[in-house]
Amino acid sequence: MAWNDPGNGNGRDPWNNSGNGNSNGPPDLDEVMRKLQQRLNRLFGSKVPSGGGGTSAGGGLPTVAWLGLAAVLFVAAAIYDGFFVIESAERGVVTRFGAYQRTEQPGLHFKLPFVESTTTLNVDSNRSVSTGTQSVLTRDENVVVIDLTVQYNIKEAEKFLFEVRNPEQSLRQVAESAIREVIGDERMDYVIQEGREAIATNTGTIVQQVLDDYGTGIIVNSVNLERAQPPEPVQASFDDAARSREDKERLINEAEAYANGIIPQARGDARRLIEEAKAYRTEAVRGAEGETARFSQLLVQYEIAPEITRDRLYLETMESVMANSSKILLDSEGNSPMMYLPLEKLMSGQGAAATALPSAVQGGSASQSRPATSPLQRFDTQHNSRSRSRGN
Repeated sequence: MAWNDPGNGNGRDPWNNSGNGNSNGPPDLDEVMRKLQQRLNRLFGSKVPSGGGGTSAGGGLPTVAWLGLAAVLFVAAAIYDGFFVIESAERGVVTRFGAYQRTEQPGLHFKLPFVESTTTLNVDSNRSVSTGTQSVLTRDENVVVIDLTVQYNIKEAEKFLFEVRNPEQSLRQVAESAIREVIGDERMDYVIQEGREAIATNTGTIVQQVLDDYGTGIIVNSVNLERAQPPEPVQASFDDAARSREDKERLINEAEAYANGIIPQARGDARRLIEEAKAYRTEAVRGAEGETARFSQLLVQYEIAPEITRDRLYLETMESVMANSSKILLDSEGNSPMMYLPLEKLMSGQGAAATALPSAVQGGSASQSRPATSPLQRFDTQHNSRSRSRGN
């Protein structure tokens, strides 16, 4: 007889269960299924079968309905889980049981329900990582306090997720190493003053190269050296040195501005003096040539009439000399005992060749004045009279 036969012994089975159902052994599977079916029937409004069995014709219909509903729900869940949408700024990384399968572009896509999963990443948003405040040693063995910020985008989503365990942490460490390498080759003054932009550019180049070697899928947009200054205890001294350098640059600029203003003027004055010298040279040469021509003509006249030419040259020389003299030459043909000399008028008329006074007073009565003749006029008169006498 079987162990689970109800007629065995005292109605006990191998699990020490009695026939009245009050034992502590495992429950009957048929009883569990009946109770579950009854609850589902109550939930969906079906009639519970009067008999204890679940194989009657009236009890099969609710089970089929429930199975159909379960199938519909499964299909709906599969459709809901299978279709997904990727936005324009995102990329979808599809994995199957955790293993990378493919990267989906923006749009509507389908994956295997309950088998494949999708991770979306925004590849257009600008992300940033800061190295924080750190002290770096320069080439001239000085310490510089810096603060570096790296801005980046995700270039390849699958590499960003799977190639490196923590991409941002790796980026931070690479940036710290790169900035130490770049600043370690420069002097402190260069780092603090004019070299900030060049240092940031070189650091970005090194960071991008290392990230590509690691396969992080990150593209560096910019590297900003937020702060580069000496340590706090020596900050005041460096500020004084910086102000001194600024004063030096200011004075140099002022000197260059002054030089730019005065040098063209000096060049212009030099050019003017050169032109004036050239003009004077031309004038002097032409004047000498004119004098040479005049003396050549005088020589011809002198050879014709030496005495007359000699007298004429003497009188012309005396006339030119006496024209600039304050002396007064009087020529009076009369024997008047008294002459009236207007000295104030004579002194104010310097530069005249010779002046003959027109008034002569004899015995207290004024005589009629007559103009005096100049030496050249007298020379011409004598020369004409001599010529006439020679002609006779």
